[in-house]
Amino acid sequence: MLLYDSASRRKAELPPAPGPIRMYVCGPTVYQRIHIGNARPFVVSMWLRRWLVEQGYEVKLVENITDINDKIYEAAARLGKGSGDLAAEAAEWYFEDTDALGLGRPDVEPRATEVIPEIVALIQELIEGGLAYESAGDVYFRVSAYGDYGALSGAQPDDMVAQEPGDLKEDPRDFALWKATKAHEDTRWDSPWGPGRPGWHIECSAMAEKHLGPEFEIHGGGLDLRFPHHENELAQSRGAGRPFARFWAHNGMLQLADEKMSKSVGNIVSLREVLDRYGRDAVLVFFLGAHYRSPLDYSDQAMEAARAQVEGFRNAFRGTPGEPAQDWDELVTALDDDFNTQAALATLHHWRSAGSLDLLRRGLELFGLGNLAEDVDAPPEITRLAERRQDARAAGAYAEADRIREQVEAAGWEVRDTPGGFELVPR
Repeated sequence: MLLYDSASRRKAELPPAPGPIRMYVCGPTVYQRIHIGNARPFVVSMWLRRWLVEQGYEVKLVENITDINDKIYEAAARLGKGSGDLAAEAAEWYFEDTDALGLGRPDVEPRATEVIPEIVALIQELIEGGLAYESAGDVYFRVSAYGDYGALSGAQPDDMVAQEPGDLKEDPRDFALWKATKAHEDTRWDSPWGPGRPGWHIECSAMAEKHLGPEFEIHGGGLDLRFPHHENELAQSRGAGRPFARFWAHNGMLQLADEKMSKSVGNIVSLREVLDRYGRDAVLVFFLGAHYRSPLDYSDQAMEAARAQVEGFRNAFRGTPGEPAQDWDELVTALDDDFNTQAALATLHHWRSAGSLDLLRRGLELFGLGNLAEDVDAPPEITRLAERRQDARAAGAYAEADRIREQVEAAGWEVRDTPGGFELVPR
């Protein structure tokens, strides 16, 4: 299998099965519900894990949760909550919303608060090796002492200076490994440099090593993390003598009106909102429709198109199977070439059109869409609710009709009006 490596900027071959393949993917910073763009690395990593297992690999997927971060302190202060309470609550929202995608969970989901001793030990190693220094209770990584800094991202000196402010640094490019406690921060940990908390980047270096060892095969995450986050992870870990990641796989960003979806900009649509409106099947088909490294445009039109494709797949299993004119190798060719889900989706549609239902069922199951092959009728109580809604609409009681529709949706079904009445489809 070939996978594009962001560090070498070329496709490279993964080791042969059974591997192992150890994967670390950067998860969310938890202070509010994740947006639909945050869900993309989760979905891509879970799909890649499924495909590697399908191909005979032994896979371990670690996806972290950042529960110590400046953004959490800032959000907690605005809400009048403790930062630890907010992070714990938002982590549960994250589990709830990503569980609804129906893809399972990563093998390990560590939190930064669980690895403080490992973080402190790694920082001490860097100080002893001359790659870090203490300054008024903060500890900074000495960028000038690491000759390969910038190789992963191609970052320029101006970018390096802009990444993190600080008047007590030796070099404006240096970044924080440990931060002394500020007045507004309500959580702190003891360290040789005084009470404080870790910087963002050192958290992932410590979590990856704890759960995957000093060297592992794939490090993933959004393209926006390549600099400074992943560049700094790489410098810290390799500076401390760890080989760290062999492949760097970055997914493209979701865009809203040609602008990257971002919490800081405020142009976000929550995953929960999209799930409630379009259903998890449409969300997964939407993500399938673009190569993971490409940007992806979110819009109502794109989601409606994804929902129409869902119905096309579901309807295929209500028809008569055709003669299978294809074989599984079509999908293998697409996914073994840098995990090209866009080509895989085209193959699924090819099988649908040809009536190759056994192959289509197997392919849909790979992407968590096996439920589309099930000819499921709505339970009688749901049908009765839909009939009551239709009667309410006919009587002009639209508020009552909307209330009943919400009951139907809460039970996992969608009622759609048709010229002949209505139909019920799973959400």
